[in-house]
Amino acid sequence: MTDAEKTQRTARQHGAALDDQAPISHLYLSFDSDLPLPPGQPPSISAPDLRRYTSPYTWSHPHKLVVLALGCVSTFLTAYTAGSYSPPATYIAADLGTTPLIVLLGITTFCIGFALAPMVLAPVSEIWGRYPVLVAAGVFFSAFQIACAHAPNLAAMFMCRFLVGCGASVFSSIVGGVIADVFSKEDRNTPMAIYSGFVLGGTGAGPLVCASIVEALGDTWPSGAWKWCFWHQGIADGLLVLALATCFRETRGSVLLSRKARKLNEWYDTLEKQGIYGVWVKDSELTAGASASSAKSTSDESRTLCRLRWKVQADEERGSLGSMMATSVLRPFYMLGTEPVVLAFSVWAAFSWAVLYLGFAVVPYLHRGDFAASYPTYAAMMVGAALATTVSVFQERLLENKKWTGEERTMSLFWLMMRRRFPRDAPEARLYFCCVTALLLPIGLFVAFMPSQTALPGDQGILLAVGIGLATWGIYVIYLASFNYTADAYHIYASSALAANGFCRNVLGGSFPVLTGLMFDGMGVRGGGAMLGSVAIVLGFIPIVLVTWGARIRSRSMMATMLQKS
Repeated sequence: MTDAEKTQRTARQHGAALDDQAPISHLYLSFDSDLPLPPGQPPSISAPDLRRYTSPYTWSHPHKLVVLALGCVSTFLTAYTAGSYSPPATYIAADLGTTPLIVLLGITTFCIGFALAPMVLAPVSEIWGRYPVLVAAGVFFSAFQIACAHAPNLAAMFMCRFLVGCGASVFSSIVGGVIADVFSKEDRNTPMAIYSGFVLGGTGAGPLVCASIVEALGDTWPSGAWKWCFWHQGIADGLLVLALATCFRETRGSVLLSRKARKLNEWYDTLEKQGIYGVWVKDSELTAGASASSAKSTSDESRTLCRLRWKVQADEERGSLGSMMATSVLRPFYMLGTEPVVLAFSVWAAFSWAVLYLGFAVVPYLHRGDFAASYPTYAAMMVGAALATTVSVFQERLLENKKWTGEERTMSLFWLMMRRRFPRDAPEARLYFCCVTALLLPIGLFVAFMPSQTALPGDQGILLAVGIGLATWGIYVIYLASFNYTADAYHIYASSALAANGFCRNVLGGSFPVLTGLMFDGMGVRGGGAMLGSVAIVLGFIPIVLVTWGARIRSRSMMATMLQKS
């Protein structure tokens, strides 16, 4: 008796016999779905290996750390690229026949590409997955880094910088999603803090290394000095692509489910070609409908033999690629105009990012080409980012204190007051520490620029380094707070809100390196520093306002209210 005949005999014994005319039942697949098996199959047709399609939340801790490390390194290199362009500007200008101020427009074109590309490419990663988009963007990113080193004229340099920004933006916009794919909300705070630290650390490492390259090669090989600033990045980015291609696994849950469903359906098709029809499906799943496939049932529950095909709910709810791109482009601007929280955080984050990019231009401006004197300032940016990351991790652990969350009963009046006035489960919890630490931005600006007049005589370079380091710490706090608060308040619309934030950050940030010299020439170093510090103080009231009246403001938001009801 053949395997197919044995299967049909078993089916008839249970009161059912199927063939290719029997109807097909469709169920939604989830990571928790109970996968029914056929009554028997030929030894040559083994069940598919589904281990690669497990939920990323269930991956081993070392595997998650590999994903986090790759994401942090890729983000570090994109931030490195942003800051590495200004040190060789003088030598680029000499070779391309222009002025250093005009060359700095390459930072602006980089930021424009960085701001626009995610709005178009983010939907692609939702359909095709993170892996192909990250690897393709890495190849693109690395190739145009090398192209920058061979730019024959200024127009080619600006175009290459724009395309480098497009490639780099994919890492910045998708890595945050990768972390959300792999770490649950409860476990996400520390990975996000580390990720944000790599963002700010890269902005200090880029100009530090490139200033060293220019200092070493500038006198003997001027053309090679600025070209090596791009060549070494192209090599590093190429190694990153190799690491992503070999060590990174797909993390997008809906994409993994779609591939799992396709694999199972292909297996069922193969079995049916061998004359084996149907699998034993629990009656509760068929009775309750397609959505019930995500629920676990008792093992002794009755089953029915039926032809089954899996489908994924996210695939059916998703619109076309064109409609998704339209939404991805339009919704961020809609939220900027209608959501006060999104607008406030976008303005605050944009200003802080502008100060960060101002640092790329202000150090060469004040040190007048003395690259060795600029090292402490760039190093201070990295130290500020490292300190901010470390303190942020401890702050997040403090928020998890069981006396604060209420998991541990206590009669302490202090903790009772904290739970009542500063609830841990509210989105505003992301801003409690930020109300104080965000003041490091204006403090750093006043320390850096108020003692200066025009140049940097004597020990004033130390004050510049300390001030920039403190400002970097404040920028980190603002970046992390805006990301976390927006994600908690807007949930499924968080990507659009963050896209609006990113657009404002990069557009305003990209304009500041060009305006730095004009601003300090016109207002003086003290005047420009005082203006920037004053604006930072005013914007520093945003988290205080939200901690005090955030719930009331969100209650008037159409999107936030709709999400709360759902």
